Amino acid sequence: MTVKMPLGVQEEKAPSLPVNLEQVRHPQYGRYLDDLEPGRVFRHPRGFTIDHGWARSFATCFMETNPLYFNAEYARALGFQDVVVSPQLVFNLILSMGVQNDSEKAIANLGYYQAQFLLPVYPGDTLTAMTHVVSRRERGEGQPGIAHIQTLGINQRDEVVMQYERKILVGPRGDAPAAAPPPESPAFPWVENASLHVPLTPGPYPTGLTGGHTLAGSFQPGDIIVHANGRTVTDEHMWWSYGVGNTHPLHNDRIYSTGRTGAMSGEPIVYGGLVFAWLQGLTSRDVSENALWEVGFSEGYHTQPTVAGDTLAAISRVLAVDPGPEGVDGSVVTFQLIGVKNISAAQAVETYGAELFEKELPKRKLGKEKISAKVFEVERRVLLRNA
Repeated sequence: MTVKMPLGVQEEKAPSLPVNLEQVRHPQYGRYLDDLEPGRVFRHPRGFTIDHGWARSFATCFMETNPLYFNAEYARALGFQDVVVSPQLVFNLILSMGVQNDSEKAIANLGYYQAQFLLPVYPGDTLTAMTHVVSRRERGEGQPGIAHIQTLGINQRDEVVMQYERKILVGPRGDAPAAAPPPESPAFPWVENASLHVPLTPGPYPTGLTGGHTLAGSFQPGDIIVHANGRTVTDEHMWWSYGVGNTHPLHNDRIYSTGRTGAMSGEPIVYGGLVFAWLQGLTSRDVSENALWEVGFSEGYHTQPTVAGDTLAAISRVLAVDPGPEGVDGSVVTFQLIGVKNISAAQAVETYGAELFEKELPKRKLGKEKISAKVFEVERRVLLRNA
């Protein structure tokens, strides 16, 4: 149906309508601890269709070197139907779509757990997201509590492409107005005992486009890879935050960020998913340009904030090398990824040594000082080519 409506002349109406301050509204978004009731399921707004240009722009801006993300012929030779959308873009979209419902009122993101990439996402696919509140822990009257949530991403065929868990620190509502209730869904298709469904050929795979030093056989448990280059973050992070749909004002609103107190006050803070993506990209040439698939990650923690002007650097440690799935000439390599700021990776290893690879959160209980230069830690699993 084609809608037709005469437009006519638009007449000025504002001067003739009296201003009534009793009709002022203050729409609110995000959930306080009170609103994150265990068992609730939120369907998140908007959804995103990913095109080739956006997929390529993200992969290159975030320094990925795996040709799987921008060389269609290479991707098809591995068994995929087209270039694959970078898993970091998929993760950032799914997390960010949930911010308006899950964490726009959050004080901090406390950690990522059991992230799993189940299916490939291709340019042209449309992703939507949903969240289930698993539990919440109150920590005393007037104190912020911890909400444990599960979030998943779904493509246009209602297939779960990625799922993960996270914990957020969020305060009670108190006298603040409640946000409008989000659309809820009675079903939450979380995949228990999930398996990969990736259309890989058994090999042999193309040669000459990637280095031989990043094949699975190049890594042994205990290896520490010091990545040479850093990445200085500029105000571009504000564009990318909204580019992936993250609406938290802490990342874009200087009035909001400078009005806060504590470690998270001051200049707008770089959204943590982007920090993760840049750090993973910095490792790409040295550990994952021969990846057949990014399996997932867990135990991810942002240990210090990052702001525009900070320079990120990365260090990887090999934790395990395990056989890959049957019929694929690959192995699953588990890496510990450490991110630092305003110091080179080599300087960080020389300065902090083995302590750099210790978890930051338990250090205070152990009587140790946190490393102020360390911004991120995570364990990631990657399916790497054997040859």
